[in-house]
Amino acid sequence: MQFQQLIARLFSAVGVVFLAVMATSFFAKSDDNLVTDRYLLINNVDVFDGVNPKLIKNSQVLVINDEIAAIGSIPDNLPSRLQIIDGQGNTLMPGLIDAHWHTLMAAASFKDLSQGDASYLHTLAAVEASNTLLRGFTTVRDMAGPAFGLKKAIDENLLQGPRIYPSGAGISQTSGHGDIRHRFNPPKAFGGAPSRWESLGLMSVADGEAGVLTAVREQLRQGAVHIKIMGGGGVASIADPLDSVQFTQQEIKAAVQAAADFGTYVTAHIYTAPAAQRAIAAGVKSIEHGHLLDDKTLQLMANKGVWLSTQPFHLDEVPAYYNASQKEKLRLVTQGTAKLYRLAKKYKVKVAFGTDLLFATANAAKQNQELVKLQQWLTPFEILNMATANNGELLRLTGARNPYPKKLGVVAVGAYADLILVKGDPLANINLLADPKNNIAVIIKNGTVIKNTLTTRH
Repeated sequence: MQFQQLIARLFSAVGVVFLAVMATSFFAKSDDNLVTDRYLLINNVDVFDGVNPKLIKNSQVLVINDEIAAIGSIPDNLPSRLQIIDGQGNTLMPGLIDAHWHTLMAAASFKDLSQGDASYLHTLAAVEASNTLLRGFTTVRDMAGPAFGLKKAIDENLLQGPRIYPSGAGISQTSGHGDIRHRFNPPKAFGGAPSRWESLGLMSVADGEAGVLTAVREQLRQGAVHIKIMGGGGVASIADPLDSVQFTQQEIKAAVQAAADFGTYVTAHIYTAPAAQRAIAAGVKSIEHGHLLDDKTLQLMANKGVWLSTQPFHLDEVPAYYNASQKEKLRLVTQGTAKLYRLAKKYKVKVAFGTDLLFATANAAKQNQELVKLQQWLTPFEILNMATANNGELLRLTGARNPYPKKLGVVAVGAYADLILVKGDPLANINLLADPKNNIAVIIKNGTVIKNTLTTRH
């Protein structure tokens, strides 16, 4: 009998422990003082959702953790530990997206990139990433460079900065836009050493289908979510004429196949129609720049759904390092800016907004001004739609490699809570965004308040 009593007491004790655990679990869930989810309510705002040209007036947005949970109609049973921001009748909109950004090259000078210490360059990039976010750009599509480590540090909340979609090194043929060697240095194929730009991971020079396959696969191995190739001549590069067509169609097809095998896509640096037509025939999904494209090519892009990721280049933006040859190439490119936007609109090409700012903190700081400059050719709604929802759609071309699978660039239930609150109505006065320090009152990324100059209560 003593043995039976011992067993009964043991089961009784286990039962008490089990009930205690269950009760603790229940009350932890029901007691909002112990809720671990983060709740943020933004009241009294007009909402630009990134898609529709009219504001949603007098609305409110609920954020739970990293995503938008409700718009307009908010549940009553919210926990008491709720952060509330009074929007004071201002405009809440998606965080801005820059579809052509250079994380490592935006703030570093050409001289430092050519000669400076790598750790210094990455430090500059980290500082500039914080500046980028504080300008209201919550996501960037990196277009050549080793942004993998900075992306990881930002994702792990070690540093402050935008989401980064990295391409890894830009892939160039010998004598192409990314082949930045002194003329007396032999190419790798003839025993030459990799250039400084290759050593840093900014560029990768490859020739032939096998070489291109290796270069693309290496970037994917490093963590690239899309691939950038140099499909034509460039402005800053010295050795390649602007009108040169770079990579054979077979080489481009090799890049496209390698990227597709990893579930993603290839975008190409190109200015001219012949280069663009070759790249499109090979399966490239986006043309970067494209300032010298013609009607036929833009119509082709519209028919095939190929994106145009371009920038409002002007002759008044000439970096100090430009020599006479580079300045002449820039002059030819900028002559095509107005025509490009007009034709892209005519043929209903999918257009993305990017800046391609390089080589100085002062240049990088013009990010917002580049956006505002577009009103020479586009309406405020067209501009804001391009820099939010449109760019978010472009980012989803990364498919299986998308590092941020929820929607970006929209204020919608289930989308990432990447938001900015603008003092006033940017659809009526887009110039407000030219001064982010004074006119962007709140910046939210991933549901976390990065900047807030308005009243907050808990």
